[in-house]
Amino acid sequence: PSGQAGRLGMSTMTDDVLDARGLDTFYGASHILRGVNFRVGTGETVSLLGRNGMGKTTLLRTLMGLLKPNRGSIMFNGRDVTGSRASAIARAGMGFVPERRGVFPNLTVEKNLVFAERPGPGGRVDWTREAIYEFFPRLAERRKNWGNQLSGGEQQMLTIGRALLSNPSIVLIDEATEGLAPKVRDDIWSTLRIIARKGVAVVVVDKNIDDLVDLAGRHVVLAKGEVLFEGTSKQLRAEWEFVSRMLGV
Repeated sequence: PSGQAGRLGMSTMTDDVLDARGLDTFYGASHILRGVNFRVGTGETVSLLGRNGMGKTTLLRTLMGLLKPNRGSIMFNGRDVTGSRASAIARAGMGFVPERRGVFPNLTVEKNLVFAERPGPGGRVDWTREAIYEFFPRLAERRKNWGNQLSGGEQQMLTIGRALLSNPSIVLIDEATEGLAPKVRDDIWSTLRIIARKGVAVVVVDKNIDDLVDLAGRHVVLAKGEVLFEGTSKQLRAEWEFVSRMLGV
């Protein structure tokens, strides 16, 4: 809706923490998202699947307010945030872990975390710096190191920790384990399971389908900017021949 950029709309009652409908998003003249409907229930974990270039990152960036949809609506925590700035959506309780992590290289681990620390909606504080250090002991050991001195796995832990320190009701995670060593990947999946058990809704993009099926209760497959499949893990397995063709596996 026009006139909503930078502010949040009116509140309505909903069981979904996130409900996007009819999203069309462009990069310049390129039409990337085409009428996408995407919802996440309160405390639900949803995987977002698709080949490279099919619109997964564009969808996450649109939901986060980093891209403006040309058409459609986004309801978050019962409020219309269509066209709102990313900073306003973050303050309303949406955390984002981008594909390239976005660690500040010239700040220490501690200062990266301090930068993100704030109460969630309604002043809720479920995550503190000490809780993050307990959650990620490696970050506690490296708290005085610069961001550019961390390994890829440590950077991913730091980026997830930063997102949690905003005390969000949902976290969007793009390429959760891309480029990480097997042991670190296992640690990240364990971390995401704990986050989900703590009641934070999670949307996760990754190429490790077995791990996604184990983690998420529902799965959405994008192809050429459209939703071609949405269902539970049981439904995904039942439609695996079709889904595998969409994923190229």
